[in-house]
Amino acid sequence: MSVLILIFCFVSFFISLWIVIPAPIFSLLPLSVGAPEISHWLVLTNTIAALLALFRLKSLPIFIGMLLALSLSLLPAVQLPATVQKATAAIKASLGEIRVLPNFRSAPFVVFDAVRGIPQSEIRRTLNIAVATPDNVPLRMNVYRPMQSGKNPAIVMIYGGAWRTGSPNANEQFSQYMAAQGYTVLTIDYRHAPQYKFPTQIEDIKTGLKFIQQHADEYEVDLDRMAIMGRSAGGHLAMLTAYAIDAFPFRAVVNYYSPVDLIEGYNNPPFPDPIDSRGVLRAFLGGTPVELCDLYRKASPYQQVRSNLPPTLLIYGGHDHVVRSSFGRSLYEKLKQNGNTAIFIEIPWSDHAFDAVFNGSSNQLSLYYTERFLATMLK
Repeated sequence: MSVLILIFCFVSFFISLWIVIPAPIFSLLPLSVGAPEISHWLVLTNTIAALLALFRLKSLPIFIGMLLALSLSLLPAVQLPATVQKATAAIKASLGEIRVLPNFRSAPFVVFDAVRGIPQSEIRRTLNIAVATPDNVPLRMNVYRPMQSGKNPAIVMIYGGAWRTGSPNANEQFSQYMAAQGYTVLTIDYRHAPQYKFPTQIEDIKTGLKFIQQHADEYEVDLDRMAIMGRSAGGHLAMLTAYAIDAFPFRAVVNYYSPVDLIEGYNNPPFPDPIDSRGVLRAFLGGTPVELCDLYRKASPYQQVRSNLPPTLLIYGGHDHVVRSSFGRSLYEKLKQNGNTAIFIEIPWSDHAFDAVFNGSSNQLSLYYTERFLATMLK
């Protein structure tokens, strides 16, 4: 029994450490991403482990260690109230009073949902729609719609994956959730680096948008009420698409933890750097900023900022060591300087891809503000 208690204490302590320790290599990234998002469970396991260490093992060092782990697991909960206060103030400063609809989430974090999962309503799904085959590469699209028929405001979703992996099936829980809120969600595809380098990805997104316009009636899309959204590399492509001079007139842009200034990202990579940021950028663009300065600038949303851009919601993790939140803040400041509506929300305990844990604290908070932002812009 003592051995089992020791193993239980060690595992709970080990996972809790990743709330504050950034992943040094890619294979450990799920730990630093996931640990803060299950912190509510870690509070429970660390409390139990501390009691077992004190009363069953009678070990003061292990008890102190478990108190340390408990303190780490409480960090997101301690930081949550101030984070909510800042995010609410940021939304109100840009949009005024937040529009609230009956089916919105009731709070930025619901403990019951963290335990059971966020409820999903019945929707209609149309998967693997053939869009085009450039260079014999099939580009697909998924469509998620509410059960009721009729034209809906639409969200075009672009998946992430360092521009080299992924599919329209990514983040399906989010797509289903938003469809249940009354949107048509269209998740589109693009060709991947390193075989296909920038701007191939933008060309493919334009192909997808053209397909959506041609089939708007079939998929119940209101072309006058459309937003574009992406995560990480997908958010980067979404911003480039929406900020282009000849862009489709999107009503809103949502960017989760995306790179914005590729030259600065190459010259000042994060430490630690679990994805080899410089290698990812060379694969995407075909060289270094010294060799391809103009291309790096063309591929940087930060460099495309001007006035009269769509309102933009930026959500970044303060503990992100793939794309630092300071890049998102810099983009926010430049958007504001050019007279645009922009909202920046930083979640201090979150790492990159925090919303992979759909019922985690960070994604609950992000959903709470994203649905309010999109409803104000599109409904």
